Amino acid sequence: MIINPRICGYVARPIIFLIMIVLIIGTVGCHTHGYPCLEVQTWYDLDAVRNNLNGNHILMNDLDSAAAGYEELASPTANGGKGWQPIGTFVIDYSLSFGGIFDGQGYEISDLFINRPDEGDIGLFGSVKQDGLITNIGVVNFTMSGFDRVGGLAGASGGTVSSSYTKGNVTGGEWGIGGLVGSNWGTVINCYCANNVTGHVAVGGLVGQNHRGNVSNSYSTDNVTGQEGVGGVVGVNYFGIVSNSYSSGSVTGGYIVGGLVGANAGNVTDCYSTGSVTGIEDVGGLVGDNYQGNANRSFWDVQTSGQASSDGGTGKTTAEMRDVATFVGAGWDIMAVAYEQTNSAYTWNIIDGETYPFLSWQVQTET
Repeated sequence: MIINPRICGYVARPIIFLIMIVLIIGTVGCHTHGYPCLEVQTWYDLDAVRNNLNGNHILMNDLDSAAAGYEELASPTANGGKGWQPIGTFVIDYSLSFGGIFDGQGYEISDLFINRPDEGDIGLFGSVKQDGLITNIGVVNFTMSGFDRVGGLAGASGGTVSSSYTKGNVTGGEWGIGGLVGSNWGTVINCYCANNVTGHVAVGGLVGQNHRGNVSNSYSTDNVTGQEGVGGVVGVNYFGIVSNSYSSGSVTGGYIVGGLVGANAGNVTDCYSTGSVTGIEDVGGLVGDNYQGNANRSFWDVQTSGQASSDGGTGKTTAEMRDVATFVGAGWDIMAVAYEQTNSAYTWNIIDGETYPFLSWQVQTET
């Protein structure tokens, strides 16, 4: 039988067209800023991110000690006992920082081990530059130690860290030690931490040093310990902004210790702290010491903190801190809701008379 090439051509064209449509549909979800995402499914894939620092990467599943590549790359025996080598560095050359996009898609990376007490830029990511974005990821059940600029997710960041969280142990020998980011001059938004954080100077539950950065809509339940410039959310806020954030963990330090911010030379707005605060000098329920900084419309619990004073903010009793009227009167964007309900039209929600304010992306369950 002879096939008419003209008929074959007409049939082939729509088939090719359909194939192209299928291919396009199949890859649309893995394109960011016009570039295809590189899928991360193993520790080997995660390690390969350092070879494409300006690329777009997407985590396809949880990574833990059972995933391929863990023993060689992220375990206590990896790299001569140093564990994971952070992705990107600021120490050698800023251009070697991560400047791409890493989307965790809500998955978790767990069991990460880092033991580099003489090195800086320590975290899952060592350094993130201005164009970098890390989002939708949890880093849990980890242990890491470094010298300076140490953070559970990033040691240093001038980029954006959003909708992410850490739960582990962070230890630093010097300055810039944070549960999420060690030294931040970028943006941290919609994040939280539940860690044990220990350092020397500029130690914070969420961010160690916030240098002209922006921390917002975030919270920390960390237990934070340091020597100077120690805070529940930010250790040292240097011309940065901390807004719509809170701390409920304990803060212990020597000098310039605050429930929310240790040393503040920036702006703190619509924040609060409730955790216990202890120190030697310049100790405050909310702020340890304001260096020409401001703490506007912000509060601390004088009963749970054990501190009757603060260099900024307004002290309230526990009952007042659980009263929506306290915050409405201060001009907060807040609405009372019921347990297991949220109202995302407002920044803050509260179970009136029952809970402290919480961010509207959180859900409170009755216990």
